[in-house]
Parts: sequence; C-alpha cells; structure tokens
Amino acid sequence: MQISEKTRALAREAEIALAPIFADIDEISRAGTERVLDIFREERVSEGMFAASTGYGYGDSGRDTIDRIAAKIFGAEAGFMRPSIISGTHALTIGLFALLRPGDVMLSVTGAPYDTLREVIGMDGANGDGSLADFGVEYAGVEFTPEGKIDYPAIAAALDRYGERIKVVFLQRSKGYLARPTLTVAQIGEAAAFVKAHAKHNPYVVVDNCYGEFTELTEPTAVGADLIIGSLIKNPGGGMADIGGYLCGTARAVELAGNRLCCPGVGLDAGASLGQNRNILRGLFYAPHTTAQALKTAHLAAYMFEAGGFDVLPRAMERRSDIIQTVTLHNRERLCAFCRGIQSASPVDSHVTPEPWAMPGYADEVIMAAGAFVGGASIELSADAPLREPFTVFMQGGLTYESGRLGIMAAYEEVTKM
Repeated sequence: MQISEKTRALAREAEIALAPIFADIDEISRAGTERVLDIFREERVSEGMFAASTGYGYGDSGRDTIDRIAAKIFGAEAGFMRPSIISGTHALTIGLFALLRPGDVMLSVTGAPYDTLREVIGMDGANGDGSLADFGVEYAGVEFTPEGKIDYPAIAAALDRYGERIKVVFLQRSKGYLARPTLTVAQIGEAAAFVKAHAKHNPYVVVDNCYGEFTELTEPTAVGADLIIGSLIKNPGGGMADIGGYLCGTARAVELAGNRLCCPGVGLDAGASLGQNRNILRGLFYAPHTTAQALKTAHLAAYMFEAGGFDVLPRAMERRSDIIQTVTLHNRERLCAFCRGIQSASPVDSHVTPEPWAMPGYADEVIMAAGAFVGGASIELSADAPLREPFTVFMQGGLTYESGRLGIMAAYEEVTKM
C-alpha cells in the first residue's frame, strides 16, 4: 500500500501510547470469550444445530438454542436472535411496535434517536406510511444538558407531565449522527433506576444497544433495562453473521416482541433459520474478540487524527463504550477523502470510489465507505457521514486490528495530503 513512512511512524507512536488501553481491551475480550464459551458448553452447542430449517421452522433446535444463548449472554430473562430481522432499525421497529399502543407516549431521554428511526416514530407527524404516529403513539424527547449529561430534572418533569401515558422510556447508547458521548452501562443503569423510582407506573426502559455490545463486561439488561435491541451485522455477529438482529430483556417484553416479529399465538415458536444458525453461532463466538479489534482501530484513528489537528470524539486516551469514532473534517472534500482512504484499504471493492447519495431513511445526502464481506456490516471497517456541517465522519469496525490499522493510515494519508 502507498503509505508514507511519516504516517507509519505516527501509527507506531500511537500504539506505544495506547498500549495500556489495548491491554484493558484485551482483558475485556478474554472475559467475554470465557462467558460466551461457558454458555455454549452449558447449552451443548453441537453440529446438528447447524442444520437448515425451512417453512414454519418447527422443531429447529438450533434456532431455539440461539434464543436461549442470546438471553444468557446479555444477562436477560429471555431473548431471541433471528435472521428474519434485516437491520438494527428493523429490530428497533419490532420492539417499539410490540410495546406501544394507541394513546401511549414514547419518551426518548437521550435526545433525538438515530436518523433512520424518525420515520418509524413519525417524528414529523402522522403521514399514513405506517409510523407509530399513524397509530396514535405520541413522541416526546428530552435533550442532554449543555455539558452532555442526561438531564434528570427534565426527565422527572416529563414523567410528571405525561404520567401513565409513558409506556416506553427510550435510551440510545451510541451517539448516532450526534456529537455527544456514548453512554456507559453504568450511566444507562443510573437512568433506568431514576425512571423506575420516579415514574408513578412501570414503563418499559428500552435501549438501542447497537455498537455497544461486548465493549464492557456487562450489558444494559444487567442494570435495569427491560429490552435491549441490536443488529447481528454489528458487534454481536462477530463479522460472521450474514444478517439478523436480536431483542433481549424481561420475559414479558420479549414475549410481546416475539408476537410482533411473527404473530400472537405463534410468537417465537416458529421461524425458519434457513441455514443461518452456523454463522450466527460462529459470530457470537467471535464477537468479543472482533469487537476488541474494532475498539483498537477506533483508538488508533482518534490518536492519529487528533495528532493531525482534527477534533475527534472520543479522544484517543478516553475509554469507550461503543465502537464508533468521529472525526470532524470541516469540509465536504476532506470528508469524502477520508471515505476514499477507508475504501481503498478494504478487502472487497477497494477499487470503488464512494460518492454521496440520497440514501433512503436519511434527510441529507450520505457518503459511505464499506468494502465488506457482508453488505452494510458496520463491524467491518466502514465510515459514513451525512453531508452537512460540520462534516463529521463516523467510523466504526475492523474485523482485524491489522487491517483496520491499514485503513486508518490510508484515510489519514488521503486527508492530510489535501
């Protein structure tokens, strides 16, 4: 690869400085791997579970085992992972429609949700497209404080204002397309405890857990979340799952989500695995290690671009609870150059030049770099951004640190030569 010695030297300098953080990441990976392996052994995972089912999928022992494994990995009463879920947004849609009814209020306490949920919720009003707003569900939001903290007085006021109409209190763990800190599991637990202590009823605490799985020793279900939701082409798929999503939490919340996934009366008792069980199980096995590779890649990116004079979030030496790294590039040309660099170091479609386009579900043009083995898999090294001020790119993933390192160096070269 055409990478200068100056850039390579900066990467080596970064690795020396980041060595203690890398060691901590490895320790979390080891603990996560042991947890997963213990659960696999407990559930007696065997080759017969890899067999494909079709049609209704009745008697698919592999599918049912994966559901139990998912619940245990995330420390939940119940859960499911299914290849019929096509994305994180789809999984979130299942969960929200499962829990909310006409007249209910969905209260987001971490600001506006990720862009692709706007139309699902109907944040711009009922428009007949089948959003929650069309079914009479109201959305209310609480922003972070100016310091980037959860605004507990504002949450208390919203709980008092809407009362028992609030059925779901929603938290988004990662930053999405916002320049705000990612929530730690401890912060999510603090928010869940506050809601349960101050609400006059018992609303569901729902967490968009995308990008955060396996970055810490525990997950939000261990600290009070009633339902956590994510995608298998992010962290928990370990780069091996071709498709899929998960929902884990309390038995009642998961039961309602299963009814929404399929239909009442059938719930989770059906659903063909279509040969995906092997990849889902293999992905879960790899997930702690693969997530560690992505975290190291993110730290390296933060160090190099911070050294290059750019604003980054999180900063290089900050510990993190998701795999997303932002770099603010301040103009369209540098943003596109960053994405070109990432794409050029990809194992798939390295010859392709990313261009902005009007991607469905987004208000602005979006540019994406993702030379991935699985289409759209953001656990593989990728970068994307809406084309709007201040032109901040959101980078995530890296199946191996070695390949992620090359991608970051290539992106740095493209940006700094402008």
